[in-house]
Amino acid sequence: MSELQIYNTMTRRKEKFHPLSPGKVGIYVCGVTVYDDVHLGHARSAIAFDVIVRYLRYKGFEVNHVTNFTDVDDKIIERAKELGVEPLQLSRMYIEKFFEDMDCLRVKRATAYPKASETIPEIISMVQKLIDKGYAYVVDGDVYFDITKAKDYGKLSGQSLDQMLAGARVEVDDKKKHPADFALWKAAKPGEISWPSPWGPGRPGWHIECSAMCLKYLGPSLDIHGGGSELVFPHHENEIQQSEAANGVQFVRYWMHNGLLMVNEEKMSKSLRNFFRVRDVCRDYDPSVIRFFLLNTHYRQPLNYDIDALNEAKRSLERLQNTYRELIEYRNRATGSEDAKALCEKAIAEFEQSMDNDFNTRDALATMFNLAREANRLISERRLSKLGAENIISTMERFDSIFDILTVSMKPQDELFPKVIDLVLQVRESARKRKDFETADAIRKGLEDLGIEIQDSADGPKWKIKR
Repeated sequence: MSELQIYNTMTRRKEKFHPLSPGKVGIYVCGVTVYDDVHLGHARSAIAFDVIVRYLRYKGFEVNHVTNFTDVDDKIIERAKELGVEPLQLSRMYIEKFFEDMDCLRVKRATAYPKASETIPEIISMVQKLIDKGYAYVVDGDVYFDITKAKDYGKLSGQSLDQMLAGARVEVDDKKKHPADFALWKAAKPGEISWPSPWGPGRPGWHIECSAMCLKYLGPSLDIHGGGSELVFPHHENEIQQSEAANGVQFVRYWMHNGLLMVNEEKMSKSLRNFFRVRDVCRDYDPSVIRFFLLNTHYRQPLNYDIDALNEAKRSLERLQNTYRELIEYRNRATGSEDAKALCEKAIAEFEQSMDNDFNTRDALATMFNLAREANRLISERRLSKLGAENIISTMERFDSIFDILTVSMKPQDELFPKVIDLVLQVRESARKRKDFETADAIRKGLEDLGIEIQDSADGPKWKIKR
């Protein structure tokens, strides 16, 4: 098995992966702020890291995967006011919807999903430690991190503080010593949700919650910290400063960032109102298609959301799914002698080589398609044995334990679909044997109109979905 290499945003190069504890991986991925439905931009990050975690486990690592919920912040408070509900009530509602959407997309659950509202004691403790060590100061109930005390600020983005601030919105506040100082604790405004603290009632700032959660669930040093590329500055830069100042050790060994999902060359986001909700897209496309579309581009590259591209992904994936289903049907009538062992071993080696190269899912998917093409050739030449079919099926399922794209999601009533098609084909075969070709042709035409292609062969009729 080849050695895994990961592109580290901090060093801007691929590095061999060596976790802090042999055989174990601690990974933290920044989650969503729960004030609205999840959109496909969120789904891209979730699916990218779902596959990364699956592959780490495939490699034999014991993975502790933590993804947070920001369940209290300015956007949540404002939205809750609009709807006339309590902020945490709003958050709970959208957390439930988040899990529904992630389950639909076949994203495996993380080990833990901490919430900001449930990490208040740990947040207060870390803020107090930063004050005691001289990295933070209190003004009228607010607590700020003193950016002038920061070490190597900008080392993650590779830019100086002045360069980063030039293109960023900085919260203007006369109480801050430096314009770039960021809030660790915010004093409560009248009527806002708050918690008691040594500095008065308030709530945590955005950046400190992740640092406190990382410390609580994974310790002072993490193997991997992930998130969207838009989080490099200021969120992850600030996480590094406050965590390393408080804990006195390197915060993260490998920083990983997925590229943005774009719409007409702009980032998909709620603020730009150019987003597509996961649940809406799932009504029109099977989750396997969405996963395939997102995984067919390397996770670090930006990806433009386009209906035509999504439809092309659907057609391409159907060919792979049809081959997989045909292999399952074929193995019971196989007559050849080819066991496909060498073919499968070669495919596994190529697949792992691609995934070990910074989780190159595009190349790994190409290996799956190459294997399917060879399987189709062996079937058409009647060379594949039952063992050969089982070997290829097993190999495809091995790959699919990471990608989860081979099977179409079915509602309970859809489970009858293949049985109904088989019954219709039996009726058609009876008509052909009676030489009632008008009825047989009508059945074929009717199925084709529904997107089901019939292929007659010496072994009997076969069908596949072709849309």
